[in-house]
Formats: sequence, C-alpha cells, structure tokens
Amino acid sequence: MFDFSTPIERRGTYCTQWDFVADRFGQPDLLPFTISDMDLATAPCVQQALNKRMQHPVWGYSRWNHEDYKAAIVGWFARRFDTTIASDSIVYGPSVIYIVAQLLRLWSEPNDEVLVHTPAYDAFDKVIARNHRKMLRCPLVKGTEGHQIDWASFTELASRDSCKILVLCSPQNPTGRVWTWDELQRMDAICRTHGVKVISDEIHMDTVFTQHIPWTRATKAQNWALVTSPSKSFNIPALGGAYAFLPDQQTRTAYLNQLKEADGLSSPSILAVVGLIAAYREGDAWLDALNIYLMENHKHLAKRLNDSFPALNVQPPQGTYLAWLDLSPLNIDMAKLQHQLIHQEKVAIMPGETYGSEGQPCIRINLGCSRQKLDYGIDRLIRAMTAVCL
Repeated sequence: MFDFSTPIERRGTYCTQWDFVADRFGQPDLLPFTISDMDLATAPCVQQALNKRMQHPVWGYSRWNHEDYKAAIVGWFARRFDTTIASDSIVYGPSVIYIVAQLLRLWSEPNDEVLVHTPAYDAFDKVIARNHRKMLRCPLVKGTEGHQIDWASFTELASRDSCKILVLCSPQNPTGRVWTWDELQRMDAICRTHGVKVISDEIHMDTVFTQHIPWTRATKAQNWALVTSPSKSFNIPALGGAYAFLPDQQTRTAYLNQLKEADGLSSPSILAVVGLIAAYREGDAWLDALNIYLMENHKHLAKRLNDSFPALNVQPPQGTYLAWLDLSPLNIDMAKLQHQLIHQEKVAIMPGETYGSEGQPCIRINLGCSRQKLDYGIDRLIRAMTAVCL
C-alpha cells in the first residue's frame, strides 16, 4: 500500500541533512545518515490534508486550543497506547526542546542539577547548559540484554539536594532502548521519594518495535510533563509544532503565560495543526507499515555488519530508526574511521562522541531511508572499517 523503497531526491530543497552536510562534516556532497529526519515521504493522508489547505489563499494567524486539535491527540493515545489523556492538560509549543527549556526554568533555578541517562541526545546538553543548569550524567550500562540503567548511580544522583529534574528520553536516543513498565515505575518511585520532577521526551514514541508505555501511565506523581510531536514518526519536522501534557494547573498556567506573553509564540503554523490532525486521525496504517520497513532496515544492517565483522554482534534496537553501533570489539581508532568515512568513502555518519563521552566507541546511523540508500551506506561503512582495521 505504501512505497518506502523508491529513493527521493532531496538535494536542492534547503535540506539540513543533504544540502548542509558540510556544516558538521566539513565536506559537501557526502551521502548522509545523520540528523534524525527520514528520506521517506510523509503519509499520504498528511500530504492530502496539506495540499487541500494550501488551496485556500489566506494564511492568517491560527489557534491550537480547539477540539479538533486536542481530540486528535487524545484519540491517538487511546488507540496507540491504550492511554486516557485529559484534553485540558494539553499545551502547544513550537518544538519539543522549547517546551523542555521552559519547564527547566519553571521547575529549577540556575546551578540546579538535571539528571539525564547517557549517552544522550546532544540538544539536552546544550539546553541544560545554556539555561545555566548542570547536567548529571547517569551512564547506561551495556549488557547482553542491551543498555540498562545503573540503578545505584541513578538513585545516588536523584537523591542529591541539588537534583531537581529528570529529563527522560523515552524511547532513548541514541541507544533505542524502550523502557519497560518495571523500569518506568522504579524511576518514578525514586524521583517521587527525592522530589525530582520528570520531563519525559517521547518524540520517538511511535517508531517502536515493542510496547511503548507513556510516562503518564507509569507515574503516580502529579507534577510531571510528557513532551512529544508527530514530527519524527510522520517525518514532518519542517512544519514545526509540538505539544505536552501538563497535568498540574499551576505549571500549565505558568507555561502558557511564558509562551504567550513573554515569547509571543501562541499562534502555531496552520500547516503544523493540519498535519497533526491528519496524521493522528488517519495515519495508523501508514505508521504500521513504516515500522515494519524500519525494522527490516535494522535487521538488514545487523546481518550485513555481522557477516563482515562477527565480533560486533549487532542487534536491532527496540525502537527508533537510529542504529547505535558499538565498535569497541574491533578496537577501531574512531578519529581515523571518521576521516576514512568522510574523505575516502564520502559518507556522513554521526560519531558517538556527539552524544557525550560515553558514546566514544560508537556511531549512530539514521536508517530512515530506502533500502537502496542503506546498502550504499553499508558498503562504504564496511570498506572504511576494513581499511582502518588493517
């Protein structure tokens, strides 16, 4: 029903991943597997809704606080996650990181500490530091069952008087961990014991290959936030827009005052509103097909790399279209590998150190693309790894 296999040319569209790859890697015209958007067309229902709205010649200010927008979100969580959401807890934001930044300011003071599992999405580091807070790093431990929480470290860090907030990435970027019910409840219990508020970034919640449990189902606390967007799952980040669940009325009021009065950002892009409503009303079948395709991409990458380098023992993740590859069994010089990838193979793959020192022996590959493009990338990666291993 849906075509994910035909490559789509993105060059010349002011595309960050393709047209501006030199900004990060220093070379133009690289084959990119980098920033987390996909080289796949969005769902037909979204395209049709946007095309219909674009036929209207007036592009005035818009609103998000209405039944169509909020009911689409409530219905999505009911169908996809068997989760009941109070529609009056929903707030809009221009991006997930904007909402996270505002909550950091509302729930903590300068020099307070913010707990994060690492390796971590690099924007967390930046938004915490630029808001004059300190990041408490809780490294995940890689075992035979994938990346696990170091509970002793997590408990010790959460118990610090200066630790005010846990920024939880669920599913976790870059490792692809999807937290279990027991893990979520254990984190909730520790955070409630020590008065740590939770901001759960669930932007990758829809691209999972096991059960995703929203934070709202796992927590017994009252003052928390779940922040997300359809931008990753439906590949529409250029439309802008995100939303959060803020069950605490005081927090909601303070956040909306900041959004509307201080920052003047209460009028969303009409295309973001239309795109979300279409995706959440009609996008289930497309998303189900996408997840099957993405899982096959993960399996394909794992098989090809394991055939060439059995010591790696690559296993597909539980979620996201991002492959997190630990190259430590090969004792590869990561600087030499990046040089080989960029200057010899002309391919851009994110070095693990982007996500903190814990990611040093790793690379992150965006698999949200056609199988053909993926094979081109794997060919180049294997050649580069072979050259560096010699």
